[in-house]
Amino acid sequence: MVKPKVFYTWGETVLRDKYDPEFGKTIDWNIPLLEGYEYEFVENAAARRGSDHFRGIDNPGIIDKIKEWQPDALLVYGWNFRSHLKFMRYFKKRMPVWFRGDSTLLDQRGLLRNVFRRIVLRWVYKHVDLVFYTGLNNKKYYLEYGVSEEKLVYAPHAVDNYRFGIVNEKVVEEACKLRQTLQIPPNGIVYLFAGKLSPKKGVSTLIRAFKKSGIKDHFLVIAGSGPLEAELKRECEGDENIKFAGFQNQAQMPGVYAACDVFVLPSVGPGETWGLSVNEAMAAGKPVIVSNKCGSAIDLVEEGRNGFIFEAGNSFDLADKMKRISCNRENLEQFGRESKMKIRDFTFEKFVNAIENSIKALG
Repeated sequence: MVKPKVFYTWGETVLRDKYDPEFGKTIDWNIPLLEGYEYEFVENAAARRGSDHFRGIDNPGIIDKIKEWQPDALLVYGWNFRSHLKFMRYFKKRMPVWFRGDSTLLDQRGLLRNVFRRIVLRWVYKHVDLVFYTGLNNKKYYLEYGVSEEKLVYAPHAVDNYRFGIVNEKVVEEACKLRQTLQIPPNGIVYLFAGKLSPKKGVSTLIRAFKKSGIKDHFLVIAGSGPLEAELKRECEGDENIKFAGFQNQAQMPGVYAACDVFVLPSVGPGETWGLSVNEAMAAGKPVIVSNKCGSAIDLVEEGRNGFIFEAGNSFDLADKMKRISCNRENLEQFGRESKMKIRDFTFEKFVNAIENSIKALG
């Protein structure tokens, strides 16, 4: 069996000039991402490199590199790039082609567009032999577009639960410092949003809901940056209980989650296919409130146990859920414990096991 290897199709420039338009800045993640495994950056010849359009990933030499490596199977993340679709088609019937993507049916649009989409996707997925699906919404998507049940293998979306769940002296210190910096009193209940301040995240709905909830000792912390930052700040002018914490890099996120009492992901879509920040918050032992446009909601949220699901864009529904979840501290703590228990079923180990079992099945 060949030792696993990762081919990064963006190219090596991703390490120094990965501008994220939704964060509105160049991102240099401050945690190690390239340790403990074999990898190679493949030259990307695209005129405008990027993962936001089909021609943004173009690797003329990748087929030869894969052939030279001689893998037992090829696992492809995402088909909607020129290179990825090209080598999926090339290696079909030459070796097992496996696929990973987290699309859902939650953002269906117009009849004609859906008919065209159905034709294209059924053709695309004919080029894969096995699909690792992330959760129930993702599974429904693959079944809708012609992937048979026997080709579907469950491999849950996951984060490093240990990293987000550990509460050591450093994490506690960072949490306390953040609350002090934002002038939040020790007994204040904090709702947190963490992510990109882009239209699909629905942060404006969260702000309206928070204002409607009308509870004086509650605070809303918005951690992140993006194109809507200035607009959202204007929307919050005069409300001293709404705090903007700015962009927080990965090393700081355990402390950010530790500083909150409830995590909210108010996405309105399109494109919130999962929402890994929900995993992170649950690993940190926090209750969660998630919109029904988030792909993870049906898998991660048990209503009335570890959180609530609300109707995307409905600030009245969200305000009601915010009040219900934080009616007393004991309620918050119990919900948080349930979150931590629930997220134990969503781990990297389960994904790895799914891949290893599929390799064993090759014989």
